[in-house]
Amino acid sequence: MSKYDIIVLGSGPGGYVTAIRASQLGFKTAIVEKENLGGVCLNWGCIPTKALLKSAQVFEYLKHAKDYGLSVKEYDKDFNAVVKRSRGVAEGMSKGVQFLMKKNKIDVINGFGTLKPGKKVEVDGTEYSADHIIVATGARSRELPSLPQDGKKVIGYREAMTLLEQPKKMIVVGSGAIGVEFAYFYNSMGTEVTIVEYLPNVVPVEDEDVSKQLERSFKKNGINIMTSAEVTKVDTSGKGVKATVKTKKGEEILEADVILSAVGIKTNIENIGLEDVGIAVDRDKILVNDYYQTNIPGYYAIGDVTPGQALAHVASAEGILCVEKIAGMHVEPLDYGNIPGCTYASPEIASVGLTEKQAKEKGYELKIGKFPFSASGKASAGGNKDGFVKVIFDAKYGEWLGCHMIGAGVTDMIAEAVLGRKLETTGHEVLKAVHPHPTMSEAVMEAVADAYDEVIHL
Repeated sequence: MSKYDIIVLGSGPGGYVTAIRASQLGFKTAIVEKENLGGVCLNWGCIPTKALLKSAQVFEYLKHAKDYGLSVKEYDKDFNAVVKRSRGVAEGMSKGVQFLMKKNKIDVINGFGTLKPGKKVEVDGTEYSADHIIVATGARSRELPSLPQDGKKVIGYREAMTLLEQPKKMIVVGSGAIGVEFAYFYNSMGTEVTIVEYLPNVVPVEDEDVSKQLERSFKKNGINIMTSAEVTKVDTSGKGVKATVKTKKGEEILEADVILSAVGIKTNIENIGLEDVGIAVDRDKILVNDYYQTNIPGYYAIGDVTPGQALAHVASAEGILCVEKIAGMHVEPLDYGNIPGCTYASPEIASVGLTEKQAKEKGYELKIGKFPFSASGKASAGGNKDGFVKVIFDAKYGEWLGCHMIGAGVTDMIAEAVLGRKLETTGHEVLKAVHPHPTMSEAVMEAVADAYDEVIHL
């Protein structure tokens, strides 16, 4: 039987990062993967969707070339070529992870891994043992009883990025990050898109001002939006698909070629031996302590299978923290209140910390500042004036409680707020940190100035 210090089950951005950090710390490490290295994120999620969205963005630029004083006489899209490019990007990233495994001398065990008592993992009939076993098996598209996926007319995100034909009409159920990203992509490509959201606002986890701005921007681009609405049943017997949608006004029947179900995720914890080992699970999540230890010594879990935010960067951070703790290093528990969330539609959305509503519910007296990109020189020059930066401070002590952005490139700007909050930066310190001009990022400083009645460009 092969013996390791650490075996990681799953090679997504949680698993492969964990394995690399373990190897760096001197542990003999193996990683088990049933499909492709890189997991959903690299192969079917974060990376290939961004490639699709980039194609959509370039296509949008071509459509609006006149706005930039340019004349493009002939242009068209090749939907299959767009999909092919996306798959090529994913393939390249997966090969990159293969290289990293070799570089870090990590053994890759291909196959379906099952946990066994006594700190063992069985992969397709072969047993391996380790002092520490880390579960990082991730999650998949969640299915609703009223919306069973058949992979053809009712699809999840995997099928959405590899359709052989571009649908003329699409219904997107759910308006979280996955739903709005695909809604933007298909709408840009020329598909008639309708979003159906159960809650009163699209992107419901975001600050309400951001939700309203995204709805305005999407409607301007021709996306139909139905909020406080629920798909109660689907009929796939005809050529396309018919969805019965329950709204406040009553029932409505929508017709489309395809329905994309984007109603969240389901963890991959079935049939991996949790019950055999006795690992505690609650509501589809593996229970862990601050350092990702389960209730059974020697077994750990990180990423989407645990109760924290289901985000790639969270899984990576948890994995690093987990193995550093195993190595006896001094580590602090992860601050889940300072995790940035990003949505890569157009306009992009990025946020960290409390929304205005949450801050008020917690009883803070607030100083709120907002700077619209319509007043930004860089945004005007780039032709991307939709959106704003909104900052929320505690009036009493100046603590930066939250930052919410919607606009071009904001997913690259949110790190300033994350770092500022980590360092317990006050509003006055942000104001006195000189921001470069003209940039989109100076909107952060301007929003803070607005909160403290010192704004110059409004």
